[in-house]
Amino acid sequence: MKPVIWLIGGTSEGRLLIKELADYPVELYVSVATEYGAELIEAQANLHLLAERMDEAAMCAFIRQHKPELVIDATHPYATIVTATIKAACAKETASYVRLVRPVGERGSYTVLNDFTEAVDLLNQVKGKIFLTTGSKNLRDFTSVQDYAERIALRILPMEDSLHTALSLGYKPANIVCMQGPFSKEMNVATLRKFGCSFMVTKDSGSVGGFTEKVEAATAAGAHLIVIGRAQEEQGLEYNAVVNLLRTTYKKEP
Repeated sequence: MKPVIWLIGGTSEGRLLIKELADYPVELYVSVATEYGAELIEAQANLHLLAERMDEAAMCAFIRQHKPELVIDATHPYATIVTATIKAACAKETASYVRLVRPVGERGSYTVLNDFTEAVDLLNQVKGKIFLTTGSKNLRDFTSVQDYAERIALRILPMEDSLHTALSLGYKPANIVCMQGPFSKEMNVATLRKFGCSFMVTKDSGSVGGFTEKVEAATAAGAHLIVIGRAQEEQGLEYNAVVNLLRTTYKKEP
């Protein structure tokens, strides 16, 4: 029997790892949270794709059933609860665990805040339109920004539930952009200028998540960038190190 690898997460580098593993003599199970995330992954011979959210009990059951030789946590750097759950399940079932970490962006001329509450407080002290690029999960937080429906333009994934969330919270349809990233500097500049935004709010998604392009775009468009910061994870491997681990442990088929 071929060894089993379980990769969790539909991030950009997660999808790159899936392609890397296409020619390895392994059975690859990949878990993503949504059907949309599954649609972004190309089919390959050794791939078994699962689109469902799992709690710790479900993860433990999966590990007992499929007995993965390696579990790769390639979830988003801000999905801290999911990472904690994966770690707990692997520890309980004594499964080998590797965290794929995304390095934080290099510091630049922008404001770094600890959380969304601080971002809302800052935005209530300034005037001007805002381009919000932090996703749909925290849209409710920004309804506390004064005149948010008029001031905030936002970009979210092209998913029905994300759009429903935005509309149900009172964001204006004309101010909503539904697109899949990451985005080029030019696209970000064009969007900032289209909505006349003086501020851009984002997460530190690292270079693979288009963070550098956002920094450059904000500078080019004359907008002030506000970044919801994150701590560099202490344990884990960056993408190239994970690839080296896989190449050392599993030999590609000729």
